[in-house]
Amino acid sequence: MGRIYDATWGRMFSAFYDRAFAASEEAGLREMRRELLCEARGRVLELGAGTGLNLELYPREGLDSLTLTEPDPHMFKQLRQRAEKDCPGADLVQAGAEELPFPDDSFDSVVVTLVLCTVPDQSSALGEISRVLAPGGQLLFLEHVRANHLSLAKWQDRLEKPWRFLGDGCHCNRDTVSAIRAAGFQLGNIERGELPKAPAIVRPLAKGSASR
Repeated sequence: MGRIYDATWGRMFSAFYDRAFAASEEAGLREMRRELLCEARGRVLELGAGTGLNLELYPREGLDSLTLTEPDPHMFKQLRQRAEKDCPGADLVQAGAEELPFPDDSFDSVVVTLVLCTVPDQSSALGEISRVLAPGGQLLFLEHVRANHLSLAKWQDRLEKPWRFLGDGCHCNRDTVSAIRAAGFQLGNIERGELPKAPAIVRPLAKGSASR
């Protein structure tokens, strides 16, 4: 019963995803995404592309190719529909971040937006990102992260398990910036901020880049 219920919730979560984020998008999240994606160049890979909210925000120049992955079948269906309208030249692949079906050094930019909170094995995902990035390649990320404020971080730890169910696998307490550094990346400029119109436990935000 547990698996059936989880699958049902996953289907519902994907159906309401865009509406759930609509207020945040309008309050500034969309512009944060756009600013990040303006830095993408060359052969670009986006992991966990979800329903395709980033598609219309990519720059029209400077990209040699755009590849999008998404493991969830319900999200992938929506991604395919949106890509046909907004970015028909994109290559879509149904795959998880921990085992990417691409050769080493395949991409110049890898993009993750609100993805590294949800991947089941963050360390393996970062290892795969490093593997598929070409020398000198960049990881562009926009992620909600563990709070620097001790009191809020404790609440993130307390509420991690129920939030993970409600968020369809989202971990609210991951120190993602430290994980990127630990994976061997050189961090670039990191902007700290807040995810607008979001519950407090997923409000702390980090946006920036890292190089291989």
